[in-house]
Amino acid sequence: MTVSASLASNGRELTIKVHGRFDFSVHQEFRDAYEHGDSNVNSYIVDLSGTSYLDSSALGMLLLLRDHAGGDQADISLTNCNDDVRKILTISNFEQLFTIQ
Repeated sequence: MTVSASLASNGRELTIKVHGRFDFSVHQEFRDAYEHGDSNVNSYIVDLSGTSYLDSSALGMLLLLRDHAGGDQADISLTNCNDDVRKILTISNFEQLFTIQ
């Protein structure tokens, strides 16, 4: 599996981990990770520590997650980005939309 999700014990924080390439091939897995989850979730963490590549479709998937999570009020953190992934996020101005750690 390329995408995995885990819910925190309080039921309010969902962590989604993406392993390998984050591209269109994982679109359905990524969507399933947050759409079929608990309705009490109000905070999302996308762990990119295992992500080796990110393309424009991945950026689109992150924007879909943001819309699902409440748009401007969404609490989403992108964590553990390697230098290449962070560069793509920075060039795309995603630091304006997400917390990048």
